[in-house]
Amino acid sequence: MKLKRMEAGPLGTNCYIVHTGDHALIIDPGGDPEKMIDYLTEEKTEPEAILLTHAHFDHIGGVDKLRSYYHLDVYLHENEASWLENPKSNGSSLFLGNDIATNRAEHHLYPGSMQIGTIPFEVIHTPGHSPGSVSFVFHNDRFVLGGDVLFNQGIGRTDLPGGDMDQLEQTIRHSLYQLPDDFVVYPGHGPETTIGDEKQHNPFFPA
Repeated sequence: MKLKRMEAGPLGTNCYIVHTGDHALIIDPGGDPEKMIDYLTEEKTEPEAILLTHAHFDHIGGVDKLRSYYHLDVYLHENEASWLENPKSNGSSLFLGNDIATNRAEHHLYPGSMQIGTIPFEVIHTPGHSPGSVSFVFHNDRFVLGGDVLFNQGIGRTDLPGGDMDQLEQTIRHSLYQLPDDFVVYPGHGPETTIGDEKQHNPFFPA
């Protein structure tokens, strides 16, 4: 399994491409879709789907271009089903002053095991930053793509619509912190960390 991180979009959101052989998944393309197209072309791999940890504007800016270029389906939790087409809900009209919108996702994400192409992973519902936030756990390779839930010595903000600090704490303590300590956490912004490091050093929610 190969994992490529690239910063994209107006806030430098971490977009990830997970791929093995001829199969790839694009996670949170926040903008600059040409970067992802160039990388996939260089690697000679074809994306199977776009997965979204949540639908805030800084995670979805590249969805339209990539969806049409590769003829991809988009996966998103049902709690944010309408956000992709609603600039007020996804925050673009408020924070950018211009609207980011795309069609609704073709599929809803539900907690449990999934496999797209040859790539298996687990979806866990991790609300608190937003009501439909999910994390993607790749057990075989011992890492999790957590979106804007848990950062390197930080946590996701909860002052946006649908955010809830108590819910975020429950998510981190009872979902993410239940993963093995050596699992690497690749967040939506900033550098990676590990579950064990955050349990010891996170100033908001130490274990």
